Amino acid sequence: MPEIPRGNKVRELRKQARLTQAELGTAVGVSRQSIVSTEKGDYAPSVYLALRLARTLGITVEELFPLNPEGLP
Repeated sequence: MPEIPRGNKVRELRKQARLTQAELGTAVGVSRQSIVSTEKGDYAPSVYLALRLARTLGITVEELFPLNPEGLP
């Protein structure tokens, strides 16, 4: 599974939205632990989960999971 860049913005935007990890997980249909792992960069979400996270947090997938300078994850 490809590694997610550690610079993803899930945690930052979740906190701005005043959501707990459990609340965000419920909103997008995954466990709190999946949110924890995604925030840490230990879990690469599916395209569908990335879209649900982005929509819930009011941002695009590209903004939520920015690519590194070489354009590769």
